[in-house]
Amino acid sequence: MSQDSIPDKPADTDGERTVLLADDDVAFRTRLARAIEQRGFTVISVGSVAEALTVASRPPAYAVLDLRMGDGSGLDVVGPLRKARPDIRIVILTGYGNIATAVSAVKEGAVDYLSKPADADAVVQALLSSGKKLPPPPSNPMSADRVRWEHIQRIFEQCDRNVSETARRLNMHRRTLQRILGKHAPREQ
Repeated sequence: MSQDSIPDKPADTDGERTVLLADDDVAFRTRLARAIEQRGFTVISVGSVAEALTVASRPPAYAVLDLRMGDGSGLDVVGPLRKARPDIRIVILTGYGNIATAVSAVKEGAVDYLSKPADADAVVQALLSSGKKLPPPPSNPMSADRVRWEHIQRIFEQCDRNVSETARRLNMHRRTLQRILGKHAPREQ
């Protein structure tokens, strides 16, 4: 069950399955929180760096932080989380992946860095991995069509559902974008 508040008790023992999920994209955060909960975790869902920092005083066992949020960077939360709980496992998510930010995330104390749209299996696998070797590829990865569709939907939402602005940012003809938006999401295999 998603919570929008700080948990009543501080994190305590091994086997704890609480996750701080900080992402300013409400639709993505809601879907990911629901999927992570279905995998046996309790999710503390927040939409800003400020809210995530309030949870940092009593951090959960795991954290999934968006790199860029409206009021700052998820990297700003990594240090306070690590200070309050050195054994916390943190994964950074971003739609703006590049090597420099991945290196910064790991230097700050994140255990992994995933590009959006990341599915819940990849996130949970990154949270639970021992870090000694690369995890195996997902058994059912998103198709290229689905990744493309998710990316277009995210940009469309970021442009306040303005088709012309979204088409300009994607370097795509407006009518082509309208046809894509009019179709349903590609089915998962």
